[in-house]
Amino acid sequence: MSIIKKRSAFAGVKLPENKITEEEPVEKISLPQVAVIPVQQNIGAPCEFIVKRGDTVKTGQKIADTDKFVSAPIHAPVSGKVSRNKQVLNPVSGAVVEALTIESDGQDEWIDMEVIQKIADIDDLRQVLAMIEKIPAKDILGKVREAGLVGLGGAAFPTHVKLSPPPEKKIDTFILNGCECEPFITSDHRVMLEFGRHILLGMFIISQVLKPENLYIAIEDNKPDAIEYMHRLVVEMGLEDKVDVVSLPSRYPMGAEKTLIKSLVGREVPMGGLPMDVGVVVNNVATCKSVAEAVLEGKPLVEKIITVTGAFQKPKNLLARIGTPVSELVDYCVLQDRDKYHVILGGPMMGVAINDTGYPVTKGLNCVLIKQGKAGREQNCIKCARCVAACPMDLMPLMYPKYVKKGRHEECKQYYISNCIECGSCAYVCPANIPIVGYIKTGKKKIADKK
Repeated sequence: MSIIKKRSAFAGVKLPENKITEEEPVEKISLPQVAVIPVQQNIGAPCEFIVKRGDTVKTGQKIADTDKFVSAPIHAPVSGKVSRNKQVLNPVSGAVVEALTIESDGQDEWIDMEVIQKIADIDDLRQVLAMIEKIPAKDILGKVREAGLVGLGGAAFPTHVKLSPPPEKKIDTFILNGCECEPFITSDHRVMLEFGRHILLGMFIISQVLKPENLYIAIEDNKPDAIEYMHRLVVEMGLEDKVDVVSLPSRYPMGAEKTLIKSLVGREVPMGGLPMDVGVVVNNVATCKSVAEAVLEGKPLVEKIITVTGAFQKPKNLLARIGTPVSELVDYCVLQDRDKYHVILGGPMMGVAINDTGYPVTKGLNCVLIKQGKAGREQNCIKCARCVAACPMDLMPLMYPKYVKKGRHEECKQYYISNCIECGSCAYVCPANIPIVGYIKTGKKKIADKK
C-alpha cells in the first residue's frame, strides 16, 4: 500500500496557515487549583450533577449524567472537594449554564479503572488487534458512552451516538479525519505524531462496531510528517490491505465532514442530512485516541490537548485538564501587555472572542488564540456577495444577519440555515466585518427553541 495523493475539485479558501506551534511537543500543564465544570459540554441534552457541595471526589469519578441518549456524562478532572455551585456564561452558545467547582487536593487520586491493556506497554500491536476483535460491539459502545466521549474536533457530538446509526443506515465507509484545516491550530497534528498508536487502535476499535468496507485516513498535504508516520504505523499493524492513507490538498474547510466526504469519496450529504445518510462516519483523530484509552484502559475523558497560540511569548500545545481556567493557559504561555490583545476560544475562523478568561477548558475546546487589537467594527452589508462565493455549502450567508436581526428566524430556514457548517469562510471574506457565524448560531438556536 502506498500513500494516495488525492486531487480535489474543492476550491475552498486558501488561508495563511500560521502553524507556529506545529513543532512544539505536547506539554502537560499543572493541575488547576480549582476546576470549573459546566454541566453541558456536548451537543444534545445537558447532564445533571450527581454530586453536591461538600462531597469529595476522585479523578475520573462520574459527577454528572442523564438518561437521555444524545448526551455524554461528565467526570471529575481532579481529586478534591466539591466547593460550590455557580452559573457561567458559555461564550460559544451564549447560554448561561449551571457549573460546579472542585477544589483540588493536589493528590490527583484516580478511581479504579478497568484496564484491558495499557497502551504504553504494548509490544506486539497485532496481538492487541486480535484481542480487540473479541470485544462485543455493545461493550465497546458502553465503554465509549461511560467515558463521556464526544467529538474532539470541536463539534462535541456524543461519540456513542455517532457510532450507533439506525439499522436502515448501512455504513460502508469510515474516515479518520486528520485534516486540521483551521489556521494556527496544531493540536491534532501533534496528536498524530505523538499518539499515532492510540489513534489507530481507536480506529480499529470503531471499525469493529461499524464494520465498514472502506477505511480511510485523510490528512492534508501540509502535514507530510504525519502522513508518513501514520502510513508507517498502518504497515506496522498489518492493516495495509484494509486502510488507505490519503493526502488531500490543504484548503479551508477541508476538515469539515461534508466537505471531506465530497472530496474523498465523491458523495454529497443531502441538505439537512448527516454523513450516515450517504453511508459514511467521520471521526477526528483526537476522538479516536480517546476511544482507545476508554476501551483498553477504562479512562474517562478528563483532559485535552489544546493549542495555545498567537501573540504569546511561548506558544505551545498543552495537555490540560478539563475545568482548567483559560487564564492559567494564558499565563503559562506568557503574554505581556495583555490589554493590547483579545482572546479567542478556537481558531480565527470558527472561534469566539471572550472577555472573561475565567471560563474553563471544556471538551469542545481545541485552541486558545491571542490576537492583537480588537475585532473590527461591524458595518452594514454592502451586498458584495463575497460570502456567497466563499461558502463551501453553496448557501447565501448574507441573508442570515438580515433575518436574524429582524427576528424572522423562520425565513432563515428557507435559505437552509441548518445546512451551514459554521466554518467561518463567509465572515473571513466579509469587508463589512459582519460576524455572520454569530448570527447563524443565534438563528439556529431560536429555531431549535421553537421545536
